[in-house]
Amino acid sequence: MSTLSFSLTNKKRKTITLIFTDQLIALHSTIMAKIKTVYTCQSCGNTSPKWVGRCTNCGEWNTFVEEVEVKQTQSPLPSRSASGAQPQKLSEVGHGQVERIDTRNSELNRTLGGGLVPGSLVLVGGEPGIGKSTLVLQVALDLTDRKILYVSGEESIQQIKIRANRLKRENDNCYFLSETALENILTHCEHLEPELLVVDSIQTVATSYIESSPGSVAQIRECTNGILKFAKERRIPVILIGHITKEGSLAGPKVLEHMVDTVLQFEGENQYMYRILRSIKNRFGSTSELGIFEMNNTGMREVSNPSELLINRDDEGLSGTAIACAIEGNRPLLIEIQSLVSTAAYGTPQRSSTGFDLRRLNMLLAVLEKRAGFKLAAKDVFLNIAGGIKIDDPAIDLAVISAVLSSNFDLSISKSLCFAGEVGLSGEIRAVNRLEQRIAEAEKLGMKKIFVPANGKALNFNKYKIEIDPVSRVDEFFRKVFRKEK
Repeated sequence: MSTLSFSLTNKKRKTITLIFTDQLIALHSTIMAKIKTVYTCQSCGNTSPKWVGRCTNCGEWNTFVEEVEVKQTQSPLPSRSASGAQPQKLSEVGHGQVERIDTRNSELNRTLGGGLVPGSLVLVGGEPGIGKSTLVLQVALDLTDRKILYVSGEESIQQIKIRANRLKRENDNCYFLSETALENILTHCEHLEPELLVVDSIQTVATSYIESSPGSVAQIRECTNGILKFAKERRIPVILIGHITKEGSLAGPKVLEHMVDTVLQFEGENQYMYRILRSIKNRFGSTSELGIFEMNNTGMREVSNPSELLINRDDEGLSGTAIACAIEGNRPLLIEIQSLVSTAAYGTPQRSSTGFDLRRLNMLLAVLEKRAGFKLAAKDVFLNIAGGIKIDDPAIDLAVISAVLSSNFDLSISKSLCFAGEVGLSGEIRAVNRLEQRIAEAEKLGMKKIFVPANGKALNFNKYKIEIDPVSRVDEFFRKVFRKEK
């Protein structure tokens, strides 16, 4: 500690004191500048100098969290310009086919578009306990011919060992690491040089260059960017597991979905054994594909023919059920539509739907009321798609109104009948896409007859063994189905 000599004159002592005071003020300003805080929306990443209740960018409430704003003076990764990459014309780029990595899982390969692309980032999201970590661990343990690094920030290696024993799988080429620091993860990757990197989950990873808690917008953005640079430079595919919010969307900033190459989301209820892996974004394949799995004691089992599992053949003779032929991606599915129509107990009718859009159900009920004369306004209507799956294909409209009318009049529909058609607001049966593929799927599963739109593409009925009955309006359809059923 420095002291001033008393032999100095008052003028000199005053000058030195002013110099020390200016230095302290400058030091204080530097410290305050480094610990400047901002409020960041955890939904979209919008920033504000002060706390606000509602985000002006995305409209979400109570999403602003105080974070320390630090200007990053050093990057955790070397600049990508150091790799020596040069601009090229498309004509100079070779025509070599990119070899995808087979995950040894046909349903996952279908959803990815044929397998993992080297250097790609795949984000897998879903509800807690739906099977994200189980599926990814299965893939890591099945790829016995590739070196894999599985990084877990939520479980210890002992816990992963217990889950691997339940799956009854082993892989000596799969290395496990329990770590949350991005710098340590990338250091191990450079030393191990894996052919596949798995991070479970991205919300637990943090970098020391950002002064905020793990899972914040800044941490997720910077950590994903660091992993992205590493994956593109080394051409290593990366699978990231992400959390979702209570609204069902992926947690973290929306920029996270823009940064990755593929976004896969698990759907399905925890009470049901079926899971649907749907592609929301895919730079290397179609977003209309989906994979279907069954959860059992040994993990996620692939369902190659879901139509046989989604249809119950034992309830023949019961009213309120109909078989619809839907298309999900490139795959035709035969699903069972269940309906229950009863008199409203309290005067106000209820409308409930599981797996089907409730607004579309109300529209179909209005069409039946207005165009066909069926009085359903004072009755409760409940609709369910068996198996706990969700279908958005409008071609199942015909099966929906069949199940509703079957329950309303207590008339059963034979399980050998199948339906494929969209219902319009005027009561007409509209054409649907890929009708030939739907008919072929119904014939393969032993259906005797299928009702299709009459105004669709001309079909060669002779090449099918199944009977095809074209219908054009709802009232005509009702007479053909239910009068014969009597």
